[in-house]
Amino acid sequence: MTRVSVRERAVFLPDADALVIADLHVGRADASAVEFPLGEGTDLAARLRASCAEFAPHEVVFAGDVLHRFDRVSERHVAALETLAETCSDAGADPVFVAGNHDTVLAEVWPDEVHDEYRLADGTLVCHGHREPDGDADRYVVGHDHPTLSVEGRRRPCVLYGPDAFRGGDVLMLPAFTRLAAGVEINGMRTADFDSPLVTDAGVFRPLVRDAEADETLTFPPLGKLRRLL
Repeated sequence: MTRVSVRERAVFLPDADALVIADLHVGRADASAVEFPLGEGTDLAARLRASCAEFAPHEVVFAGDVLHRFDRVSERHVAALETLAETCSDAGADPVFVAGNHDTVLAEVWPDEVHDEYRLADGTLVCHGHREPDGDADRYVVGHDHPTLSVEGRRRPCVLYGPDAFRGGDVLMLPAFTRLAAGVEINGMRTADFDSPLVTDAGVFRPLVRDAEADETLTFPPLGKLRRLL
């Protein structure tokens, strides 16, 4: 795999100088019965700011499902969106928005272009992953399925890495950036259990889990083997 820095809910691609996050679901707190300790918007912006400070990316690409509601957004949600964009700009990064299946009104509330898919400087194609992309690439970065791995009874967000998994290109599937999404436990999942058409053979995908305390990324066996071990 070409160089990638994996964090708990994001990846940095140094050859593209781009930070990519997916599935922020701004506005999900309104539909949640659980009170989020830091406030949804504050938490998203704070963690984005920390990632920008660590990597100083040229671009921050939001890989779809930026919004949670399909039909409308409130002024508060628009303000949260603007705060995220300002967080990028304050760090010297250009915010780039890619539409997901939830983002039916994103183009109405975001004044700049909203992309169906977006090609990074190194040729990587970023899309949400809910449908097949139009473009071909050596690497695709997607979200959509919110993968998590259960290890010793603890569910942890993970990046799924599938070498040559779609049209001969590698696939990186990101976990949800929002912490309000419990995520989908992928331990026993097979190809038909995934919603993304970019997962054509779930057995080849390796979970990558960031251990922040040890400052390292743990690489697990492919799901085809992992299912027999866990």
